[in-house]
Amino acid sequence: MSTPNIGTREQWLAARLQLLQEEKELTRRSDQLALQRQALPWVAVDDGYRFETEQGAASLAELFRGRSQLLVYHFMFGPDYKAGCPSCTMIADGFNGFAVHLANHDVMLWAVSRAPLAKLLAYRARMGWSFPWASSAGGNFNYDFHVGFTPQQQHDSGIDYNYRREPPAPPRHPPDGGISDGNSFAAMAGTDTDTFLRERPGMSAFALREGVVYHTYSTYARGLDGLWGAYQWLDRAPLGRNETGGIWWRRRDEYERK
Repeated sequence: MSTPNIGTREQWLAARLQLLQEEKELTRRSDQLALQRQALPWVAVDDGYRFETEQGAASLAELFRGRSQLLVYHFMFGPDYKAGCPSCTMIADGFNGFAVHLANHDVMLWAVSRAPLAKLLAYRARMGWSFPWASSAGGNFNYDFHVGFTPQQQHDSGIDYNYRREPPAPPRHPPDGGISDGNSFAAMAGTDTDTFLRERPGMSAFALREGVVYHTYSTYARGLDGLWGAYQWLDRAPLGRNETGGIWWRRRDEYERK
């Protein structure tokens, strides 16, 4: 723990007023970036993507559920995972509560993963969530939006993620196919590292106009920081994110009761 900067109330107020100006500049810059996102060209989506939902099979257009806008959180939950990614789970804890508000403001929010629907719904029930979750199993949706990859891409040709090329990676799972590290995200998802990393997190936005679906925006990796509600609170705590001890978070039903 670093040594705190102890001072008087007068010193605190002077420093706080200086910081306030910088926070206001950041807020105004954030507003400008939001307008730049909204000004990106819309690209028509031609592929007939199909999803499995609680209401049955659905197209991408049908995920809008009568709204004109659709936000998709690309939740890391591959077919061979035993549980969802812990980081995606923590993010979902945040958006679960406000999905209903977006739905009443012309915006549908879905999570989409490659795992079978039954596995997704069982995990959703475990976590006590209510947001809609669709399975893209068997289709190209995750691959086309660069959040799902094949073993061949992973180890031979490389992958495109977060708008850059990642070179092929050597196999990282143990020879017997077991879990390589009991304290890793892969282990927490019940799989090996290679299998875990064939899924990646992201968020994509779509619009529906006159029956045509358009892709308007996607972000990945640390582009999701602003959507990770817990981090926004931690950034305002005295010690910030305080992550020197490695993986500190767990699914909320896995913490020791205190």
